[in-house]
Amino acid sequence: MVGKKRVRTRDVVAEGLYIASAATRLSLKNTILVHILAEGEDFDPARYVPEARDALEVLAAEAEADAARTAAERKRARMRHSESDGTHDYRSRDVRNLRRREKQSLHVAHELRARAADDVELQKLISDARDAAWSEVAKNIDRTLRIEASRPDLEPDYDRMRTARMQALRLVDLPKLRAHRRTAEAQQRLREEGEVPDVVTEGAVPRGAVDPGEFE
Repeated sequence: MVGKKRVRTRDVVAEGLYIASAATRLSLKNTILVHILAEGEDFDPARYVPEARDALEVLAAEAEADAARTAAERKRARMRHSESDGTHDYRSRDVRNLRRREKQSLHVAHELRARAADDVELQKLISDARDAAWSEVAKNIDRTLRIEASRPDLEPDYDRMRTARMQALRLVDLPKLRAHRRTAEAQQRLREEGEVPDVVTEGAVPRGAVDPGEFE
């Protein structure tokens, strides 16, 4: 039983550290994007060391505060032997679990402070955040190029969208073009009868219509 408890505690601590690292990377990534894209600065890893350290220290302080709250709840629960009224209404039978939670939070805080003091760990966090920032920029550029280029070999939905565009051409724009031709023929008859019709440029596409050449 003791061995199982140690494994469970280790897993909880590892999960807490993973979440803390992910939150730190996200914060650093956003800061890197602001400095490089919005402010036009060059990437300098040394600039982000203080921010990475501060982020870990803040998370460590939060874990310590959680441990302190759990300790207070454990002390109150020790003297309560009645039935619980809710999830966080602890009783004497919850004392062992609360003590375990307190130790887990303290372990997380200890590890976070150790990482905050480790330059190698800080550089790794910054490097991971930089890679995440570059990946986000690359995805945005790729998305923009796909929209602007709209090449069949780059657009995975090209065939489906081409079918939709051809249907729009057949159902909407071709009738408009036929109506335009009838108007041009009527104007030609007016000219032959000596009247002066509105000028229509030969081969012009009516406003709102689509040139069929765009669908090739």
